[in-house]
Amino acid sequence: MHVRPFSRQGTAAWSRPPRYASWRGARSPLVVATSWLAGSVPFAQLVAQRCTGIDLRTVGTGTVSGSALYHVAGTGPLVVAGVLDVAKGAVGPVLAGADRPALQAAAAAAAVCGHDWSPWLGGAGGRGVSVALGALTVVEPMAAAGLLGTLTLGRLAGDNAGVATLVGWGVVAAVLRARRGRHGTLLAVALVAPMAVKRLAGNGPAQDGATYLWRTLYDRDSRHEMRPRRAVGVRAR
Repeated sequence: MHVRPFSRQGTAAWSRPPRYASWRGARSPLVVATSWLAGSVPFAQLVAQRCTGIDLRTVGTGTVSGSALYHVAGTGPLVVAGVLDVAKGAVGPVLAGADRPALQAAAAAAAVCGHDWSPWLGGAGGRGVSVALGALTVVEPMAAAGLLGTLTLGRLAGDNAGVATLVGWGVVAAVLRARRGRHGTLLAVALVAPMAVKRLAGNGPAQDGATYLWRTLYDRDSRHEMRPRRAVGVRAR
């Protein structure tokens, strides 16, 4: 029986990698820059302005976050913005690839920084939790599940999002360390460090040392700091 040999052209056609594979070998600065740019897109602000015309920087504590969006626009817009925020956090780790864990960590940190200090909002932004959730979903889903579960319990327990986030950081660090070793620890530091800095920096100068304590524990400046209230049936122009 005569067996027809493979031609060079045919072999090349079968061995050609998919187009997205070229991104997997992209240079590190390009991956980090792309992740930062994706993270900087303020989806919560865009959705809030599209649905209500409200600038989230003027609502409650001034944090451009999903919580503020929910209070001014409701559940539907929150879901839309939340999915987009999680997705943008996944961009960098996906482009970096599992074979470059240090680059995944750097890209994840860049996305959180872009979100927390968005150039499109004059340096304002959120706290980066949804973005971190997206990065963790790509790198270590168990850590993402732990963070999401902690946040959910905090929400069910009342207005304890700040405390729940603090506990969630510890859960993420423990899971990443246990499952991914030193690379997991690197990712945990890369994600938590910018979120912690943003939390301490707040949305304005601290009045005294007690303010930093409140920010650390509860992510607010004082016991009586106003939280945004749900604006029902109001559409600002």
